[in-house]
Amino acid sequence: MISRILGTSAMLALMAGAAQAEFNLTILHTNDFHDRFEPISGSDGPCGKEDAAAGECFGGAARLMTAITAARAADETTILVDAGDPFQGTLFYTQYKGSMTAEFMNLMGYEAMAVGNHEFDDGPETLAAFADAVDFPVLMANADISGEALLTDKIAKSTVIEKGGERIGLIGLTPVANPELASPGPNIIFTPPADAVQAEVDALTADGINKIIVLSHSGYDVDQAMAAAVTGVDVIVGGHDHSLLGDMEGAKGPYPTMVGDTAIVQAYAYGKYLGILDVTFDDDGVVTATAGQPLLLDNSVAEDEAVLARVTELAAPLEEIRNEVVGEATDLIDGNRDVCRVMECSGGNLVADAMLARVADQGIQIAIANSGGIRASIEAGEVTMGEVLTVLPFQNTLSTFQITGQALFDALENGVSQMEEVSGRFPQVAGMSFAVDPAAPVGSRVSDVMVAGAPVDPAATYGAVSNNYVRNGGDGYAMFMTAAEAYDFGPDLADVVAEYIAEQGGAYTPYVDGRITVN
Repeated sequence: MISRILGTSAMLALMAGAAQAEFNLTILHTNDFHDRFEPISGSDGPCGKEDAAAGECFGGAARLMTAITAARAADETTILVDAGDPFQGTLFYTQYKGSMTAEFMNLMGYEAMAVGNHEFDDGPETLAAFADAVDFPVLMANADISGEALLTDKIAKSTVIEKGGERIGLIGLTPVANPELASPGPNIIFTPPADAVQAEVDALTADGINKIIVLSHSGYDVDQAMAAAVTGVDVIVGGHDHSLLGDMEGAKGPYPTMVGDTAIVQAYAYGKYLGILDVTFDDDGVVTATAGQPLLLDNSVAEDEAVLARVTELAAPLEEIRNEVVGEATDLIDGNRDVCRVMECSGGNLVADAMLARVADQGIQIAIANSGGIRASIEAGEVTMGEVLTVLPFQNTLSTFQITGQALFDALENGVSQMEEVSGRFPQVAGMSFAVDPAAPVGSRVSDVMVAGAPVDPAATYGAVSNNYVRNGGDGYAMFMTAAEAYDFGPDLADVVAEYIAEQGGAYTPYVDGRITVN
């Protein structure tokens, strides 16, 4: 009918014009949600009653749902994706594992996600159950899962979805260091991201797809390096290192960060922001324009009533545990990852001191805590068990063992080897002190190691305490795996810290005392 009205030549001209039409896509994205279904405080801990009454809380599933709904209403062609680590971090994960996460991600209409390291915290079994429960593909390109029967039919390297009449390729990435960061088991082989991404890009391109998005749980620096090394990637939606990108205070870089023609975005963590990136593609799939910014989910964003009611319902079994008051703090106990992963912090001192105090009567002299195990701060005032469990959610147990002074040097060098990446292996300590020079070459950054006021003797043996994750090689601490007289089945670390606060005989005063010197 149209061709008869316009004539053949006019119809051909119309078709040619349509072929050159731009395609606009709005990418809604989250990363590192860590089961923060309830709002958080300004320091990323649980939102207390006073903060809530003052309107000083952020995020939560109910606000996130409102923001997603509004963004979809504002833009005709949208996609909602996640760059990994929706698991772990609150009692919701302890109680429900991945089932609650699956329920809410389905409700919000996610269309794909990458596998993060915390999706392996309880082994491949929990990830497999989650993948069965969600209505969208779970992606991980840089892993050979052929030897892990639990996952072989549940995790894909990439997927293709259709939006606005266009086919869009999505590729997922997980950290190469998963065996050190979590518990994936022995049957999965993790591989570098760039080669894995290029292989999937080439396969998608061969299928005629020229709009490709990578969901990368790899960190901002890795994403930039990958964008420079790989061809054919239009957008990288990042996660893992909790980077905030944009023009606001505290941002690590612009939103998006452009590397060649590739746009890189990330939206901090804990559901505090919803990333919103508008992308314009030309007919060849090249990004010609970008705009957007992470949306801060503060008190100006209303909470979706149905989601709020469901969160409240699922929180009911947790209330007795969470509301138990274990003590009081005179000031903020700082567990901020940007502090604790590069220097001494008061949250790290609390954890390390509590560990050492619990086992000092066993002849243990030093404590080493990985900063990655410290997940939040605690506000001044009453300290509840729920807050302690938010700081220490992993159900780690105390491990005691004997190590040589040389092994201690090696452990500290490992701990400070990735300060540039704000890595969770950075050591918080008690019963000892050391200096670190971040500008020195890896392997020679640590000096002035002292135990009980005396220089460490490389040939001597020291009693040490850590958590079972670190003692068994987590976060790169492989030197502890063969330690003598190792016992990994001590009390739960969160219980130890809660009891330590309670035993102070009054309010606990957070402090730093120079036990770690950063030169």
